[in-house]
Amino acid sequence: MPSAREIRRRIRSIRNTSQITKAMEMVSAAKLRRAQQNALASRPYAEQLADLIGVLSTRAQSQGDTPHPLLQRRPVRHSTLLFVTPDRGLTGSLVGNLLRAGAGFVAERDNPAIVAVGRKGRDWMARRGRNVIAEFSGIGARPSIAEVAPIARLVTDHFVTGMTDEVTLIFARFHSMTTQRPIRIQLLPIEPTISAAAGQRYGDFLFEPSPDEVLAAVLPRHVEVQIYQALLEANASEHAARMVAMHNATENAKDIVRSLTLTYNKARQAGITKEILEIASGAEALRAAS
Repeated sequence: MPSAREIRRRIRSIRNTSQITKAMEMVSAAKLRRAQQNALASRPYAEQLADLIGVLSTRAQSQGDTPHPLLQRRPVRHSTLLFVTPDRGLTGSLVGNLLRAGAGFVAERDNPAIVAVGRKGRDWMARRGRNVIAEFSGIGARPSIAEVAPIARLVTDHFVTGMTDEVTLIFARFHSMTTQRPIRIQLLPIEPTISAAAGQRYGDFLFEPSPDEVLAAVLPRHVEVQIYQALLEANASEHAARMVAMHNATENAKDIVRSLTLTYNKARQAGITKEILEIASGAEALRAAS
């Protein structure tokens, strides 16, 4: 059994660590509220923009217009992965789940190009010799379109020029404080979809200029919005995962301190008992000598 001094030192060290994890939990909880609001508030805009694109593309096709380059499908020979991960760890299983999703995509494709947004994904792909063609890190809690534009421009240019035939986006979608799941969506080519509600909402709309011209202006914006939404979702997921991880770490530290305190009391009691026995033995020896 370790000495009482060693156990006391461990208890002090673990308590100090638990204070740090508790502080990190509180910071993440405060950041999560804002991040969650941002992610949820921007979802309707992204969804309605996708509906509008579906209506516009249908109108353009009915008029015999040539499909926009961002809508054109072609045989997939070269793939690009836009991989959104946190810059930092201490997020429980979140990073591991994202890395498994990224590894699954890489295993399905023949040496895809990787555009890494976040250090965790970049480092993981680089260590395995993957083709990381660009990296973006240090993006704030609420990214601006100015920060998103270079990412969108990069993948769009690669697709339009034929350097890649598809762009897939992987990020952590925020569901709740306890649930954040990796999600994979096809970013390019854009696949227009129309919900029943959108069909009714835009059915009688007249577009000026023509649907094809409006579509040409809206599609690049759609790519930016999809990436922007992914970054907001990823940020909320990161703070939620870190808050839960730090809460669990704090609770585990409390359990360890309780266990060590019990061990310390036993060690202290054993030491006191030993001292009493030594005193009694010494007194008995003195009586026997006299």
